[in-house]
Amino acid sequence: MTIENWTCPIPLRDHPTIVMGHGGGGQLSAELIDHMFVPAFGNGELAELADAAVLDLEGSISFSTDTFTVHPRFFPGGDIGELAINGTVNDVAMRGAVPRYLSVGLILEEGLPMAELGVIVNSMAKAAAHAGVTIVTGDTKVVDRGHGDGVYINTTGIGTMRPGADIRPQRASTGDVIIVSGTMGDHGMAIMSVREGLEFEASIRSDSAALNHMIGDVLDTGADVHVLRDPTRGGLAASLNEIATAADVGVLIEERAIPVDRTVAAACEMLGMDPMYVANEGKVVAFVHAGDADLVLAAMRSHPEGVNATIIGEVTNTHRGMVAARTPLGSTRVVDMQVGEQLPRIC
Repeated sequence: MTIENWTCPIPLRDHPTIVMGHGGGGQLSAELIDHMFVPAFGNGELAELADAAVLDLEGSISFSTDTFTVHPRFFPGGDIGELAINGTVNDVAMRGAVPRYLSVGLILEEGLPMAELGVIVNSMAKAAAHAGVTIVTGDTKVVDRGHGDGVYINTTGIGTMRPGADIRPQRASTGDVIIVSGTMGDHGMAIMSVREGLEFEASIRSDSAALNHMIGDVLDTGADVHVLRDPTRGGLAASLNEIATAADVGVLIEERAIPVDRTVAAACEMLGMDPMYVANEGKVVAFVHAGDADLVLAAMRSHPEGVNATIIGEVTNTHRGMVAARTPLGSTRVVDMQVGEQLPRIC
């Protein structure tokens, strides 16, 4: 979608920026919905413009919600709109479900350029189409200038559970191997490079991506997958600690086995950060029965998002509830969770 493709007549052009009236529930609100949101996200359920959507679901569902406040809104490899769709799709898929429907809530700041909102909405529509999900309902509110940082986005996702899927942190078991689908820290350092105006030999791009198709192929192999987790805020370290605590198991990883892009590693070193604690938005950590590791790796590597998939460690029955890393020097160190965030406003 482009501005030129908005439905005619186009009263939005009389308001090149968001004004308070766009959140007031009157004519301006209706125009924003009719001329921007419905054409971009257009489908039967949303076009009804009812207070809620009626969905055809069978069996158990996976249900997740998330809110995105990333700053800056546009970054190498994506923007807040694409990120919002991909993030919630991934959350639903991490339970072994097939993502199907999304809701979108937009909090817009008075003065946001209408053209910029159009780019974000178009990005969301493309991301939803790529993931194969339908945006079926939503809401828009406008806050006073200076009180909203442009736009905040809330997305809620619903997916139908695959028959027999039982994927949750508590299923991590002694002897499981731990697989990551690719390089760590790409998203967080892409954001940081923009914020700090850093330049490197190669640009750092966010890894923002919907992983549901790749995860579907992994599960189609019949592999005994116990846990799936996307290591977003807090990075790989936070995800591993959460799983170790939930399952009351020990996690031992090989530090040198963790894939990190060379430019990301250089940026982390420059800024005094550890890639294990930096956010990702297009990676998955999988705890898998050791005998099925090759199946999972092959399925991941058949997708662009998983070409760098590798085994980084195993689950043990020692140091329960803790994560340890074996260093290149042969020593072992504890990988704890951070008290706060290295990078706020990252997603």
